[in-house]
Amino acid sequence: MTSKDRDVFGMGPATLRISRKQLHTGTRRKLQEGMQKALPKEQLGVAVLKGGEPFLIYSTDMEGIFRQESYFHYLFGVQEEDCLGAVDLQTDRSYLFIPRLPDSYAVWMGPIKGLDDYKAKYAVDEVHYTEDMERVLSELKPAALHLLCGTNTDSSIATRPADFDGMRSFNLDKSDLLFNVLTECRVRKTPEELEVMHYANQVASAAHVQVMQQIKPHMMEYAAESVFMYTAYSRGGCRHAPYTPICASGPNGSTLHYGHAASPNDREIGSNDMLLLDMGCEYYCYDSDITCSFPASGKFSEDQALVYEAVLAAHQAVLQAIKPGVSWPDMHLLAERHILAGLKEGGWLQGEVEDMLEQRVAALFMPHGLGHLLGLDTHDVGGYAPGTPPRSDKPGLRSLRTARVLEEHMVVTVEPGCYFNPFLLHPAFEDPAQGPFLNKRRLEASLGFGGVRIEDDVVVTADGARSMTNVPRAITDVEAVMAGAPWPRQPATAAQAAQPQHLTMAEQQQQSQHSGQSDTTEVDDSKDVRKPAAASSSESSGMMAGVASVVQSGIQSLGLGKK
Repeated sequence: MTSKDRDVFGMGPATLRISRKQLHTGTRRKLQEGMQKALPKEQLGVAVLKGGEPFLIYSTDMEGIFRQESYFHYLFGVQEEDCLGAVDLQTDRSYLFIPRLPDSYAVWMGPIKGLDDYKAKYAVDEVHYTEDMERVLSELKPAALHLLCGTNTDSSIATRPADFDGMRSFNLDKSDLLFNVLTECRVRKTPEELEVMHYANQVASAAHVQVMQQIKPHMMEYAAESVFMYTAYSRGGCRHAPYTPICASGPNGSTLHYGHAASPNDREIGSNDMLLLDMGCEYYCYDSDITCSFPASGKFSEDQALVYEAVLAAHQAVLQAIKPGVSWPDMHLLAERHILAGLKEGGWLQGEVEDMLEQRVAALFMPHGLGHLLGLDTHDVGGYAPGTPPRSDKPGLRSLRTARVLEEHMVVTVEPGCYFNPFLLHPAFEDPAQGPFLNKRRLEASLGFGGVRIEDDVVVTADGARSMTNVPRAITDVEAVMAGAPWPRQPATAAQAAQPQHLTMAEQQQQSQHSGQSDTTEVDDSKDVRKPAAASSSESSGMMAGVASVVQSGIQSLGLGKK
């Protein structure tokens, strides 16, 4: 590694290389610009953030795998624990403060790096020990130290502001100003952030395809989780899952957050089961979040196809409608209309769709929100920030994790779903407002079906949207891939076959323009709907092909090979 590469993060030659200097200089500049808009110049001081701490498992000395606190990572990209950071909002100079490690650290954890090593690795202006914070910050003569004080609207948990010896000698800004400004910075992604999320989606997409091709009836649900995690880490360098994998078969698919410790993906997969697999991976703390649903048998039954097509129609309609200025609750209602229409066509519902919407019948089948902001956290920050639309009190809509109007550079998940959950349906059968719309006999026969969810990670562009996810969606494609067909489809030309394993988003867009293809969608003339274009995700062709050879020995050792 040359001296100019010392700030680069990567997990091996086949993984994405990230310039910390380029990425975090951009995010720190956004913070400075946001604070300059919020405060007069004379009131601008120094933003001070606290990094993550090691966490022990209950009363033991067993440490969990460290993952950096998201706000701190956003500004500094630091992998180590127990650090603090500061940004001078007048000059944009950055400061990293690290703990002075004991000599014994070298024995147990590895070589102790010097201050210059950290400065080169993280591309900050200055690095000091935490014991020197008061002196270093005093020399800046800041108008105030702006601390990160605020509450996450998803968890209702407050942030932990920075604290260091001598801090009380400064003018401390403990308002929510820094929190609100930094949260808004995170809502709209920089090009460098989008590149990382694009890569995490390629890895997760490839892992989902491996699961689709390897999982068979009579395996355990957790086999799907193990194949996914093995692929994401061994092929893509993604060590962390950003949330607990959901690998639900049959009736378990109606439980939205199945897979938790008390239900650890531990059911044997039945021959006629529908599978719902919601799994993502994390690279450089940026997340992907993808859900695939498909029949364990490899062939959709009539009812499975009816439900799947209803959800897919909702998914496609939302992808087509997303653009800046669109209200996210309106997108949720759009998805509900398509799901209700599909259920009516399949005989599960009766009556007028608009009347069903008025009585919130759709919330019986899709009790969760259409999707959420995505970034450094799975449910990323800013959903209900000050000045944004409030949460609805209506069933289904109140589950939305944001009610914002969409803006360019936001990343959202689009994840409509349809579930046959007895806990919701049994009371509704007797409800005078909702009961008349329900075909009780048809629904009772489907209570073991589980559910279908289809989830992509989508960037809002200047005039529409682009999905970063690349997995089979059409029923014909799903069945073909489960039968062993390659994904993406075989390249049409030798030039396409010779593409590199990883194209940047800019290269992907340029290639699409040169080939005369749309960057975002293609038209399926047979159904007159627009769907995510397979060609627009062709950059993962090499990666998909490479995954098979890398993981096959591991697959076979797990007893998951084709039978």
